[in-house]
Amino acid sequence: MNKTSIYGLTYDQLTDWLVENGQKKFRADQVWNWLYKKRVAEFSEMKNVNKETITLLEENFVLHTLGEEIKQESKDGTIKFLFRLADGNLIETVLMRFNYGLSVCVTTQVGCNIGCSFCASGLLTKSRDLSSGEIVEQIMNVQKHLDAKGEEERVSHIVVMGIGEPFDNYNNLMDFIYVVNDDRGLNIGARHITVSTSGLAHKIRDFADEGTQVNLAISIHAPNNELRSQIMKINKAFPIEKLMDSIEYYLEKTNRRITYEYIMLRDVNDHEQEARELAKLLENHKHLAYVNLIPYNSVDEHNQYQRSQSETIQAFFETLKSYGIHCGVRWENGADIDAACGQLRSKQIKKQKKPARSKVV
Repeated sequence: MNKTSIYGLTYDQLTDWLVENGQKKFRADQVWNWLYKKRVAEFSEMKNVNKETITLLEENFVLHTLGEEIKQESKDGTIKFLFRLADGNLIETVLMRFNYGLSVCVTTQVGCNIGCSFCASGLLTKSRDLSSGEIVEQIMNVQKHLDAKGEEERVSHIVVMGIGEPFDNYNNLMDFIYVVNDDRGLNIGARHITVSTSGLAHKIRDFADEGTQVNLAISIHAPNNELRSQIMKINKAFPIEKLMDSIEYYLEKTNRRITYEYIMLRDVNDHEQEARELAKLLENHKHLAYVNLIPYNSVDEHNQYQRSQSETIQAFFETLKSYGIHCGVRWENGADIDAACGQLRSKQIKKQKKPARSKVV
């Protein structure tokens, strides 16, 4: 029997499972506390849980499906983890330090099918979705890394911006959110969680209907269909008109601000014309819009793209501001440790595929 990660169950799912398997309802509180407050390494460490429940858990679930393959630490405090999944696949998770707390960027899929032409994550196409447990375990592994340092630091923020399209793995994404947000466990506030999408319009509507306080970020990257389709093939399925319709629905339903991610590609999407078009696109709801300008991290396989010059980024920023658009520039964390998302994973997989060199005798 294939055992699944215990971290994939929400509190309600765990409660139902225990009751269905002949256990008392209060056992869920005990197990949850040991998992998320005391962060045990083995089920047998759950001291106040009866032996029958422990055996049941051991027969059906595991606590560890991720193994640490590589850990890169940056001078700025950023740590990039490369985890190996039970099936041998590799994923990336990143811990970033900010003045407001510790933020973890999680991955939701093995590979990515969105096909953004500038992105390292899409160099390897999607082979499968991550389970909710595999996503939660990324947070747990980072938190246990912090625990081991003995400094009582805790993960306070989560961004779902790693490898993959989160809304293409919607149900597992939502279970993950419910687990990490639960105040009986990690208690990471909904407003401290941000989910980024490349623009799956129908899922933006579903997300609006969830009624959570989780933040939404949209990778826009271009203000018109012609340019956006060139760099993001998802735009052919969900062109800007369809995307903006779903955004209008989201705003009407939630009245929550949206962050628009805009990667700055030299001489591609960084002209004043694009800045003006973007301002016009967001004009009707600019009080609920924030544009995050992102200097590009170059990727060897996409050498047709370069980072916009600093003065160009500044001019783009000033143009948006002149139209009343709230915006800022996000300078990258971990520039000295394979900063681009998916870059470490891609390099490691290529390294593993290289034929062994023959010994010279």
